[in-house]
Order: sequence, then structure tokens, then C-alpha cells
Amino acid sequence: MLNKVILMGRLTADPELRQTPTGVSTCQITVAVDRNYSSQNGERQTDFITVVAWRQTAEFISRYFAKGRMIIVEGNLRTRTYDDKRYPDVRHYVTEVYADNVQFGETKAAAQASGNYAPQQFAQPQYNQSQPVQNSQPQFAPQQSAPAPTVSFGDLGDFEEVIGDGDLPF
Repeated sequence: MLNKVILMGRLTADPELRQTPTGVSTCQITVAVDRNYSSQNGERQTDFITVVAWRQTAEFISRYFAKGRMIIVEGNLRTRTYDDKRYPDVRHYVTEVYADNVQFGETKAAAQASGNYAPQQFAQPQYNQSQPVQNSQPQFAPQQSAPAPTVSFGDLGDFEEVIGDGDLPF
């Protein structure tokens, strides 16, 4: 089975880092994602998707992202329920994306041009919660472009040519 979500959109508000009673960092953001089509009168439709991040991912989002900033979120979809305190017979269902990996969706220059850049932000850091962390500082990609690597296919003399489907072992 597969439960994977990839979103790219803009934050609707500045992230707010919170702590659980046990001291675990958490952050809940809303990402505005445009749909690929427009309505009959030419208006674009937008979905507002709630994203929940925990621990270092939450700290990363709250430190480097701000309202209007483009974000790419990779995670999974979860649904939870809770009972309404005012109406005991009412149960609410909430569907959220739990972030595993987040990164900037635009370059520093593009963010500056759109006015969505804060000076403390850097170019293209990325945090992946599934990888172990050596320190609390995110790793940053260098600004210089590296030369394209050369590809070598090696010696292909060890392979036999398959003439027809009848020669296949399966």
C-alpha cells in the first residue's frame, strides 16, 4: 500500500513553532495550492491544505519560511477524529498532511523578486526527517554549479544479444 503526498504551494501565514508538554516541537501550516484549471469566468481555484510537522522539520519550517514563501512538502495523509465539547453527539474528522521532507520551492533570487524573502533565509536548504541529523544546522547546497559528470558505460562485451522472445528464460 502507498500513502504519499507531494505538495508545492505558498504558505498562507507565518509558521508558529509550538512545544508539546513533553517538549517536542511541532508546527502546523496551511499551504495554498493552485489547481491546474480555471473556472468558467477565468478564476483560478485554490486548495488550502493543512500540513503538520514535528521535531526538526517543524523547527526548520519555522526558522526559514514565512508567509507567501513557496514550499515543497513531501509526506503522508492522515485522518483523525475528535468529539465536539459543545455538542457531545458531534464527531469531527480532520485530514492533514504529515510532513516528512520539506524544501524551498523557489530560489533566493525568485523569492527576493516576489517580495517573499527574509534576510535570514539561505538558498535551497532541505531537511529530510528520515535521515539522521548530526547537528541542528541544516546543510546548504553550494551556489556554484558543478561541471556535468562524465558517464562511462564500461565494457559491454560480457552480454549476449537476445534475438527473440523465445530466447528469454521466463
